[in-house]
Amino acid sequence: MSEGRKIIADNRKARFNYFVEESYECGIELQGTEVKSVKTGAVSFPDGFAEIKRNEVWVRNFHISEYSYSSVFNHDPERPKKLLLHKEEIKRISRKVEEKGYTLIPLDIYLKNGRVKMTLGVCKGKKLFDKRDTIKDRDLQRETQREIAKEMRG
Repeated sequence: MSEGRKIIADNRKARFNYFVEESYECGIELQGTEVKSVKTGAVSFPDGFAEIKRNEVWVRNFHISEYSYSSVFNHDPERPKKLLLHKEEIKRISRKVEEKGYTLIPLDIYLKNGRVKMTLGVCKGKKLFDKRDTIKDRDLQRETQREIAKEMRG
């Protein structure tokens, strides 16, 4: 873990359902109480995705719960959020997404030096047999770790 980086939420489901080809670090344009809600960890994005509209990247199905200690001027939890990327990165991502089968998936959200950042992955969907291979590899890894721990104990 690098200096000044605190992971708030990780989208493990995305890594199971998709092959991550590339990943990009991007900022998020948030309003008022959204930042406080994110810092408390009140985010949910299991079926979130991003799309490119008019050379801007927007993340959808990214839920930030309302901040409980605020007044009546609270934010809309389901509002689409704009992601902050360089123009060249957006062009590169849009060329990749135009290929068949690629989509933009938020992989994790974290704080970096006090700023809210998101890792956006250019992903390709897995087939059922790929998911089975992932489960099998994970189980084998778990078994080898158990065997190593058993050998270390004696």
